[in-house]
Amino acid sequence: MKKDLISLLDVRDDIFDLLSLASELKNERQRNGRQLQGQTLAMIFEKSSTRTRVSFETGMFQLGGNTIYLSQHDSQLGRGETVADTARVLSRYVDGIVYRAFEHQNMLDLAKHSTVPVINALDNLEHPCQVMADLLTIMERKKVLEGLKLAYIGDGNNVCNSLALGAALVGMDFVAATPKEYSPSTPIMEKAVSIARTKGRTSECVIDPNVAARDADILYTDTWVSMGQEREAKRKEEVMRPYQINKAIMSLTKKDSLFMHCLPAHRGHEVTDEVIDGKHSVVFDQAENRLHAQKAILIKLMG
Repeated sequence: MKKDLISLLDVRDDIFDLLSLASELKNERQRNGRQLQGQTLAMIFEKSSTRTRVSFETGMFQLGGNTIYLSQHDSQLGRGETVADTARVLSRYVDGIVYRAFEHQNMLDLAKHSTVPVINALDNLEHPCQVMADLLTIMERKKVLEGLKLAYIGDGNNVCNSLALGAALVGMDFVAATPKEYSPSTPIMEKAVSIARTKGRTSECVIDPNVAARDADILYTDTWVSMGQEREAKRKEEVMRPYQINKAIMSLTKKDSLFMHCLPAHRGHEVTDEVIDGKHSVVFDQAENRLHAQKAILIKLMG
């Protein structure tokens, strides 16, 4: 039976095995492995990408497979073909599909009608591959995950949603500080709270960024204006200004805290130069770990 990665909940029972495999792949630098030799990965991208596209293409190459990149201009999706029909056709050509979508429902439809594994490379609800790389980065630096406090400050977007789930699944305390009108998904937060409770941990939303940052082991932010929200950029940036990560708010975290950002960063907006280039920052480790985490995911789903 095929397995998809649409939400981190899809790998809730495999998350530590995936992190262990990702660490192993990174440490051994298996750049010419043959785990996926002869397999082809279709990559459908409705949004632009640097890290996601390059890391998936590089990862498949290192595992012995190959990729086919399809933007909206390269496929019939951009000309009105249904997601379901696209899924049915591609399933007869390729061994797996990576999809970066605007709408989460389209992601669900693609997975429903595909007979090969589908991997969520970002939609408007979740970004699970990013958070797998984030957890790998934290594990490398902190040696443990359980019991840490992860504070997210900024827009309650897809990354925030997946972080809430990821933190709960590995036993971290999670707190998101966002403006009320830009809070994370209520159903996802309810799920995160439920999972966290079973592990004796907490998951919560607050308004005050200082409350979130206090004694945090990890401080995380993301761009204030996601792709597709450009029209509301000016107003949103005004609302988000008190949520900037700067030296003052970093001083509230633990002395050995980590600063994380999934990139691309808009310096001077959600984060200052002195933080993203400072001693706490691990943003480029995160970026590298997209490659290793996604190789583990590809092997797990397609191997």
